[in-house]
Amino acid sequence: MIKDFIFEIYKDKRTVFNLQEIALIVREPDFARLKQRIHYYLKSGKLLNIRRGIYAKDNYSAEELACKIYTPGYISLDYVLRKSGMIFQYDEGITIVSYLSRSISIDGYELKYRKIKNDILYNAAGITVNDNGISIASPERAFLDILYLDKEFHFDSTHNLNLQIVLSLLSIYQSDQLSKRVKDLLQNVGYK
Repeated sequence: MIKDFIFEIYKDKRTVFNLQEIALIVREPDFARLKQRIHYYLKSGKLLNIRRGIYAKDNYSAEELACKIYTPGYISLDYVLRKSGMIFQYDEGITIVSYLSRSISIDGYELKYRKIKNDILYNAAGITVNDNGISIASPERAFLDILYLDKEFHFDSTHNLNLQIVLSLLSIYQSDQLSKRVKDLLQNVGYK
């Protein structure tokens, strides 16, 4: 067991952890002892208990939190489209595609989970995972996710999309209706 428990946690790049991740970081196989140590650092204010079984450092990443609560899941939809300049409506919420639909508010962050079919959810094409464990869709994947979930969604701009990537990701959804909608939408904005 590592002597300086909190130092090892703060040395890690991640900012949000579950119990199993902390056990691996500090090499503590005894969960009862691990929970006691975590409780001590919660009381001393060196760790935060964000949600049952989810712990964080001060100034933790909201994106990282969003990916930890309901797994599997990845950040997509409005959040990615706003960041890529495809929609201009401001919303502080983070949208996540997952196995369930739910909206939760934690520590001032609005997290919106949207359910999608497992075949789509488990397909990693167009999704990147960084060192902190944040899974995030590319703009092309987010574009297709939102059209799959919301047939009438309006985009302010689609010029940032890579058409070849959009077309290569279409097969994930196995939907002729989605393929037609995407091709019609892209033709209407000048893509051939």
